[in-house]
Amino acid sequence: MHIENYYINRSEWLRATVLGANEGILSTTSLAIGVAAASVTREPILLAAVAGLVAGALSVPAGEYVSVSSQSHVETADLKREKLELETMPKEELEELTNIYIQRGLSKELAKQVATELMAHDALEAHARDELGINEITQANPLTAAFASALSFSLGGLLPLLVVIFAPIKEMVFYQYFFFDSFLALLWAIKQ
Repeated sequence: MHIENYYINRSEWLRATVLGANEGILSTTSLAIGVAAASVTREPILLAAVAGLVAGALSVPAGEYVSVSSQSHVETADLKREKLELETMPKEELEELTNIYIQRGLSKELAKQVATELMAHDALEAHARDELGINEITQANPLTAAFASALSFSLGGLLPLLVVIFAPIKEMVFYQYFFFDSFLALLWAIKQ
């Protein structure tokens, strides 16, 4: 059997991963630059960077969880509504699915045959996929998205934290800007 490994199969966590890493790099670097501009010692910069990293590693996944949960609730509500429509007006729903297939290029006869067979097999799945655009690949999973963003934020934020630890204190701002651009370029290259 031929197995295809498309990126869309990873879309539920890939978006959260890229966003989390980007946020980790941006926010931790911004904090480090802000404190470094006003400090002559490493400790306050390090404290701010660590505090920002911890705060972001908690808040970004929480926001991602809420966002993806909202999407999941909308999908669930739409599926319930569609199920009710299938129970109360099956003829109209068959016609609706038939028209979707006609718009995609099937003849009227073939579209009706396909719609009839798919509805006989699993009417809700057919309407979810072809009318609503909801399928098992694209359905949102809040926990997966939250975990992906927590991990990627932490890894992204760790990069500017390492700069805080190892860069010379007098050139800290320069090093943060330089590595900020480098880290974002690296992230861009990885996501390609």
